[in-house]
Amino acid sequence: MQLQNIDKMTPNLICVLGHTAAGKTAFAALLADKLKGEIISADSRQVYRYMDIGTGKDLEDFTVKGKKIPYHLIDIVDPGYEYNVYEFQKDFLSAFHQITSKGNLPILCGGTGMYIEAVLKGYKLINVPKDLVLRERLSQLSHAELVNKLKSYKNLHNITDTGNRKRLTRALEIEDFYSRHPDLNTDYPALRYTLIGIRFDRESRRTRITKRLENRLQSGMIEETKRLMEMGISEDKLVYYGLEYKFLAWYLSGKLTYKEMFEQLNTAIHRYAKRQMTWFRKMEREGFNIHWLDGHLSNEERLEISCKIIQNFKYGEEKA
Repeated sequence: MQLQNIDKMTPNLICVLGHTAAGKTAFAALLADKLKGEIISADSRQVYRYMDIGTGKDLEDFTVKGKKIPYHLIDIVDPGYEYNVYEFQKDFLSAFHQITSKGNLPILCGGTGMYIEAVLKGYKLINVPKDLVLRERLSQLSHAELVNKLKSYKNLHNITDTGNRKRLTRALEIEDFYSRHPDLNTDYPALRYTLIGIRFDRESRRTRITKRLENRLQSGMIEETKRLMEMGISEDKLVYYGLEYKFLAWYLSGKLTYKEMFEQLNTAIHRYAKRQMTWFRKMEREGFNIHWLDGHLSNEERLEISCKIIQNFKYGEEKA
């Protein structure tokens, strides 16, 4: 899969990231309108059909000045299915090439850090089977020997795979598998990306999350969850999807009162937002250059600043 011949001084991917309730979607849509872009969702739950309010799809935000901004990887699988990061990576590549083949700019937008990293780092995520024979052989090597062996397969741009022995062994297992199955080793696009983050201070973030939860509950999120259960989606499966669907399933099954559901769900979303920011800080420690915008800025102000960031892009600046 080859990219178009695009000027290397311009990014071929913009990523809008941030914690939940930061207003990423509306801003990304404005950016897409300005830059002739299309949105690729980086949200682990928005892939599911019929799960709209609870996942915060906010599809109305994709209409800018009366024009619908094209979006991808939303509503692509049925509820009940367990979508994973490997499938996301494949689907991202398909969307990326579809967008760039039209001369448009892909804008990756979301808060699922694992999905974003899988794209930016170009992980090989095929479901490589365990190789017990290889693992036994690797167990005889020192940590330093394992690192050197991994270096023989690829250039190590970060230390994610070498941080502990378990991850190192798995990385070697994957590389060994690919070396014996070259037909599966698909070239990953050379991404020239700019990362734009939106974040609020802690108190503002908490206020926004609580207010949004109240609005969603008033807008039919309970009824949406009930419909999913009537479709045959089990309580256990809804619990698997987490956050809103988890606590609403417990409420609808009588395990929680409304007050208990609201308080516990509100707390869980706050914790989730904190974990998102922890993930993004980890990315920065690993060298990713995230241009953070104050959440209190208007979308017009964000747009002006972001366009300047993109115009000043220099090839290789993706990593700080």
